[in-house]
Amino acid sequence: MPPSAETTDLDALIDGLPPHDVLVVGEQHDADAHHALHARLVQWLAQRQRLGSLVLEMAERDRHTRNLSPQADATAVQAALAWHEAGWPWVRYGPAVMTAVRSGVPVLGGNLPRAAMGEASRDPRWDALLPQADWQALQNTIAEAHCGLMPAERLPAMARIQLARDDAMARTLREAHVPGRVTLLLTGQVHADRRRGVPWHLERHGNSAQRTQVLIWHSGAHPPAGLQADRFVATPPLPPQDHCAGLRGR
Repeated sequence: MPPSAETTDLDALIDGLPPHDVLVVGEQHDADAHHALHARLVQWLAQRQRLGSLVLEMAERDRHTRNLSPQADATAVQAALAWHEAGWPWVRYGPAVMTAVRSGVPVLGGNLPRAAMGEASRDPRWDALLPQADWQALQNTIAEAHCGLMPAERLPAMARIQLARDDAMARTLREAHVPGRVTLLLTGQVHADRRRGVPWHLERHGNSAQRTQVLIWHSGAHPPAGLQADRFVATPPLPPQDHCAGLRGR
């Protein structure tokens, strides 16, 4: 695992990476510092004419802003992306999205459409995609994310959906490629995992591993266990919170 750096100097951070066509950035969804970094990163790349497109986990693959002008307002942008406010508060993601739109950079949904998730959950072809140890590790990660409350018999279906979502984002990144520019993906930490997340699917579809760089922001001193990235970047720790309390209550 690469050492974690406590830096928000984007010149040093991005210019310190090897040449790349795809930049995958993993976040903690509830960390405001990560969303602030997203907006700064989009602006940094756009100002240098290095950003080809912005791809989001937070919108579905068939949604985009290509038909909007740079002067489009937030309401029009949210409509174009079919934004799901309950899942992804606009106050967090809007600054990065609107910075891209104002810069004339298309914003693309990358996630598997919700309507396709049921079919993916029943498709056994996903089961043999990963080595057996990684397939089991993915199920373990999903179980931990659901606080150990997910019935074991449901874990394979959830793992299939996870793989299908990551594959959808990888395909979107490939389709969005603009020669000479960077395609930026904003997604969750686990989706950004180089070992079995979106970057792995990019390699599976023929992208050179060297042309994809992975940054994972994390809150506090310690990078998330079990994930692989090219750089881990530490941000201030979040207040202690029991994320499982609500799930247990339900």
